[in-house]
Amino acid sequence: MQAKLALEDGTVYTGRAFGAAAESAGEVVFNTSMTGYQEILTDPSYTGQIVTMTYPLMGNYGTTALDAESDRVRVAGFVVRELTQVPSNFRSTRDLDGYLRAAGVTGIEGIDTRALVRRLRVRGAMNGVLSATESDDAKLVAKAKAFPGMAGRDLVREVVPPKPFTWTEGFGRFAEHVLPARPADRHVVAVDYGMKWNILRCLTQVGCKVTVVPGTATADEILSYDPDGIFLSNGPGDPAAVGYAIDAVKGVLGKKPVFGICLGHQLLGLALGAKTFKLKFGHRGANQPVLDRRTGKVEITTQNHGFSVDPSTLPAGAEPTHVNLNDQTLEGLRHTGLRAFSVQYHPEAAAGPHDSSYLFEEFRTLMG
Repeated sequence: MQAKLALEDGTVYTGRAFGAAAESAGEVVFNTSMTGYQEILTDPSYTGQIVTMTYPLMGNYGTTALDAESDRVRVAGFVVRELTQVPSNFRSTRDLDGYLRAAGVTGIEGIDTRALVRRLRVRGAMNGVLSATESDDAKLVAKAKAFPGMAGRDLVREVVPPKPFTWTEGFGRFAEHVLPARPADRHVVAVDYGMKWNILRCLTQVGCKVTVVPGTATADEILSYDPDGIFLSNGPGDPAAVGYAIDAVKGVLGKKPVFGICLGHQLLGLALGAKTFKLKFGHRGANQPVLDRRTGKVEITTQNHGFSVDPSTLPAGAEPTHVNLNDQTLEGLRHTGLRAFSVQYHPEAAAGPHDSSYLFEEFRTLMG
């Protein structure tokens, strides 16, 4: 079955459809990871985005429920150079084609992903439409141009859990690969703006009982649990558009230790009075070098973000701690007076693989 990917600049790529025979619109972005496609597909931070993989072969190890980062596929569409027809992995329970079909998400293979990624790098991330049902190029381009894009959009409300809950899985599928978890003698409230499940596993590993609350929770609702610390999660969309979350972070700062990742990092920056801006094509991949300015060490990190905190707007008391070595953008900050810190990248994704795990230990130490 034929599929087409149309960009807002009028470019149209024609390939073969897989997954669901459907149509979707989104911001077209790219990810440079060689593996981890299921984690990418189920990461709520990719809500509203059509993800292109730069590595040419996808699906070779199939899929399994154990590798999911949320309860369903979150991407708007998936773009690959070549789809493996016969996966080889004893853990696999379904091939990638069937996985996306069951989720109602469309994929396209057989296009020149190098050309597509080069266009996105030169011109920036663009809105697009991926369709396995429409063959008219002009109609698809018109739909791509009409898509509202990411700037100014609050997508957090689309991915937050309906009500608070206690994380009970523990360290789950990783238990046999790590040291025994500590007794859960610290209580963390994790504010879920679209959180990856492995973050909860990592908090459990350092001895935390975790209560998850929706990202729409107010400061009073968060503090009503009387936690030892507050975690701010990753999530999709424009951080500046999530005013209710910024207000909630302002309301908890200085009252409890705070640790933020990705969108949580951006929200902490905004709550402190800094500003955010949209990156040209974002950082998405498992090979991003980050310098810890405090120690001089370089971490290999996993990242997924299209916005960044402007370090020149940080207020007095807020200190930049990490920097991206590819483009010098801010990757971490802390405010010692308010017992708050955050990073833009994903330490729970273990790209290093253990380069960034110390951050969960720092949070544990900050809680006492």
